[in-house]
Amino acid sequence: MPELPEVETIVRELNKEVKGRKILDAWTDWPKIIKLPAGFSNFKKEIINRIIKDIKRRGKNILFYLSDNKIMLIHQKLTGHLLIGKWQFCQFDKQKESGLKGNQKWKPEDKNSALTDPVNQYIHVMFWLSGGKMLALSDVRKFAKIMAGDKDKILNSEDLKNLGPEPLNSSLSVEILEKIMAQKFGIIKEVLMDQKNIAGIGNIYSDEILWEARINPFKKANKLNRDEIKRLYKAIKKILNKAIKYHGDSISDYRDIYGKEGEYQNIQNVYQREGEPCRRCGTKIVRFKNKGRSGHYCPRCQK
Repeated sequence: MPELPEVETIVRELNKEVKGRKILDAWTDWPKIIKLPAGFSNFKKEIINRIIKDIKRRGKNILFYLSDNKIMLIHQKLTGHLLIGKWQFCQFDKQKESGLKGNQKWKPEDKNSALTDPVNQYIHVMFWLSGGKMLALSDVRKFAKIMAGDKDKILNSEDLKNLGPEPLNSSLSVEILEKIMAQKFGIIKEVLMDQKNIAGIGNIYSDEILWEARINPFKKANKLNRDEIKRLYKAIKKILNKAIKYHGDSISDYRDIYGKEGEYQNIQNVYQREGEPCRRCGTKIVRFKNKGRSGHYCPRCQK
């Protein structure tokens, strides 16, 4: 699932490409992706002919602030990612001759672009924007969700109102982090991934942050001492900012809005490096399972 660095990368790119443009039309072949309002025709009424005034991130959610006090929220979930470009729709009988498979119905106009990457061709939502731009949502698993409505309604929805502080702004300080951890009895790996505690951190970056902070992922959050809290705070800021600098992690399906991979997977310290040497001490990285999720750590650096 795209985490904070991937979503932040997309938001920054979208502000460069689509801010100020009007949404002219929309299409989907998977109406279930629209969670609010009910019915795709009603969804279109909320967004069509409205100008994209700004794009912001809250946790892993992308918020399109539209004219007339409307917001469109997109959560990419496991394999979704937004793309900017131009496509041609291929009717079913022309899909085979176009080289498309299954439900891949959209063919990029530029045959040499990154949009031809197979992972970018599972388009289930398309927006037409002023100035000839098109904005697509590709999602092989079809778990992504979209909502649209009045600003207050969206901002007060369950998706947003229960999120914890943003780790990269002033809403998270050492003192606030200390208070959060003191109230949590679970292991620190789980606590970091709980969006009600801190917004935006998932499986990849919880591993990376704990390695950077030299904290064992199985340690109880409320047992962290002041020094460990300080190290954790610094590691959160450092790792997330570094991942943004590298345009996110594409070890799985994530791509930026141009269809290109991020580069953080090339410098990962522990995530999915089972059996490889720790970049700090040389000890083999260990993989573990906790409640069905895999984690990774260095047994020497993170005692």
